[in-house]
Amino acid sequence: MEYLVIYSSQTGNTQKLALEIFEALPGKSKDIQKIEEQSGEADTYFVGFWVRRGICGQDILDFLDRLHGKKVALFGTCGMGGDRKYCRQVSRRMEALIPEDNRYLGSFLCTGKMSPQVLEKFRAMQEREDSPGIRELIQAYREAMLHPDERDLKNARTFVQEIVHEREEGEGSWG
Repeated sequence: MEYLVIYSSQTGNTQKLALEIFEALPGKSKDIQKIEEQSGEADTYFVGFWVRRGICGQDILDFLDRLHGKKVALFGTCGMGGDRKYCRQVSRRMEALIPEDNRYLGSFLCTGKMSPQVLEKFRAMQEREDSPGIRELIQAYREAMLHPDERDLKNARTFVQEIVHEREEGEGSWG
């Protein structure tokens, strides 16, 4: 198989991106699977995750650890996806987890809805001590409720197209 989209999704955000990425991939030699149902192999993997405390879950960590000699692109959603610096940090952390005998193709992160428990946590923090930082977290939560939106999905498609184009342009160096 040429492409395999593997993902972990808690609230449906990453699944939404995974479906968009799958649809953007060319040809018929492709599949999409939830991490817990993963089977088979591919030349190129698009691995999707949701961010919690700056990294993916253990299921994705274990999967990445088992990948060897493959091409790997990462995508994900995080509640603080509007913070580009934070997203770059997450991307660098995730890239470092990919075994060195793989070829890293890049990453795409966008904002995704957070669970209601996160807002409860922020509000409890605010009750103890209100601050501009806590108000920013609550505002980020409200803004995240609108994501992933159509612009995020378009950016995910562009991410895939750039990787596929690079692959087509440099096919000799990919083999």
